[in-house]
Parts: sequence; C-alpha cells; structure tokens
Amino acid sequence: MSNRRDFLKLSAIGGMISALLLSQKTLAATTAGGKSAVPGKTPMPKQPIVVSTWEHGMPANAAAWQILSSGGTALDAVEQGVRVPEADPNVRTVGLGGYPDASGEVTLDACIMDHQMNCGAVAYLKRIKHPISVARKVMEQTSHVMLVGEGAQQFAKAQGFIEENLLTEQSKADWQQWLTSGAAKPQINVENHDTIGMLALDSHGNLAGACTTSGAAYKLPGRVGDSPIIGAGLYVDNEVGAATATGQGELMMKTVGCHLVVELMRQGLSPKEACRKAVERIAARLPDFAKFQVGFLALSKTGDSGAFCIQPGFNYAVQAQGSATLLDADNLLNQSAGAKA
Repeated sequence: MSNRRDFLKLSAIGGMISALLLSQKTLAATTAGGKSAVPGKTPMPKQPIVVSTWEHGMPANAAAWQILSSGGTALDAVEQGVRVPEADPNVRTVGLGGYPDASGEVTLDACIMDHQMNCGAVAYLKRIKHPISVARKVMEQTSHVMLVGEGAQQFAKAQGFIEENLLTEQSKADWQQWLTSGAAKPQINVENHDTIGMLALDSHGNLAGACTTSGAAYKLPGRVGDSPIIGAGLYVDNEVGAATATGQGELMMKTVGCHLVVELMRQGLSPKEACRKAVERIAARLPDFAKFQVGFLALSKTGDSGAFCIQPGFNYAVQAQGSATLLDADNLLNQSAGAKA
C-alpha cells in the first residue's frame, strides 16, 4: 500500500514538473516570436492602440487615447472617441449636421461591440445626437441587440437622451439644392464615406469597436446600411481581431464583410491582407466595381493594423504611444494598374 502511495506521489510531482517546463517553453516562444507555439493560444498583445476611418478619425482617436493611455477600457474608448464626430456639425456624414435622407430627415445608425461578444445597435434613429451611446444602452440595459425607428427613439428618451434638431442650416441648404438639381450622382469618397468606424486594443489586451453614421446622403427614407449591422459594418473577436468598414454599405451587407475580414485573420492573414482579400471578393462579383468604394480597416489582437479599399482616397487614423498618424489605404485600382503594367 505504501509503495502505491509513493508511486502516486512521484507521478503527481512528475506531472507538475512537465507542466512547468511546458509553460516555460510556451512563454519563451511567445516572448521571442510574438506568437504562441501552442495551437489555440493567443499571442501576447502589444501596447494600447486605436484606429479609425477617415480624417475625422484623428480627433476621435485623440479622445479615445485619453482613456486608453490612462488604463481605461477599449469599450469606453471607442464610445467616447466616435462621440466627437457625432457632435461635430462639420463632419457631414456622422451625427449632427449629417446629410439628411431624401425627405430632409437626418436619420442615424450605430453599433458597438465589446471583447465578450456583447453588442448593441440602433437604426433609423432620429433627433438623438449620440446614437453610439444609445447603442451601448441597448447592449447593457436590454436583452436585445438592435432597436430601430420609433422603438429606438422611445428607448433613447426613456434612457434620458434629449431630442434635438440635427438638420443644420448648411445641411438643409444642401438638401434643398439637391432637390432642385435632379438628384445629382454622389461622388466617390465624398458622399459615400458615410461612417466613422473605430477599433481599439486596451492595456488589458481586450478589443472593442464602434461604428456610427448618418448614412448615405439623400437615401430613400427608411434605408439602413451596414453601419449598425454586426458582422457587416463592424465585428470584434477578442481571440483574433476586429474590423470595420466604410463605403457602399449594401456591398458589405451582402458579404458580411467585417466578419469575413476577422475570419481571414483567424486563418493567419495580416490585417491588411485580410482587408485586401475581402475587397477582392466583393469586386470579383461586380463587373463595374470601379464605380463603387468599399474599404475595410482591421486591428489584430497583437496590435497590428491595416486597411484596403477599391478606390484611391480612403484614409485611416492610427494612434498609439507617442504617435498619431493619418495613412492612405492601398487600393485595388492601383494594384490592378500595377499588375497590367
């Protein structure tokens, strides 16, 4: 009996030593190469970083960085970050002062997603300046993911949000001119860059994302694009990375584009390459793809970022410790021209 107890003790000790050696090897491999040597293990994250679409992402990132740099959460950072363009009447495609629909009504869409796959969204919301904060309330205060139209309106008011007129004099004048112009064709990278999408990685190693918009200019009343749709305009997977989109929303909806980008990263592609593959998949189905703009922006769990689009003109903002930059995304048209040359 004593021999059996001694044998069990030795076996247990041996197992502990083996486990310790394995963990040390895994840690060494992770630290040296930035990737885990054990399948299914997530690489060690880098320092906090925030990325967002378009030039108006620069001040948005600055607000988000105040939270990230003080140890705050990615979720708080992305919400507070995108509230900046939502409240800026000079950003004509988000929130206050956004281009209205064909009837002259400013209608807003937004979604938010955290590292635990919690998400909330609102669509066709009127007269509420910060739809991203309403979306977060949907996520945290209800069992639902999305509220739309009048239901979203009543919920926002019940949560203490104040109704206000979002149609500025400039937006009203532009809409009236549009009415008399015979519905002029929208310009690529002007009326089509109808979002701010933001992705953040915090010091805890967690990801979150937010996307908010006033939608395509002079859209049919009731139209909803990809921005509030989880998987289309935004997706976050804390094991892999996150992605957001801009451009012709219907195309992202048809391909569940942001989910596709994250899944491509799961297969080992870098953020930029994942965005490129997703853009190429959309373009392959469009014989006239050069008439459209589609852009994806992605952030990996390790803090690497990248973007890709169809048309030249899509830029994105990146802020990390000691740097804030605006970068031009590579695009399919220039890539195709280079291949032909």
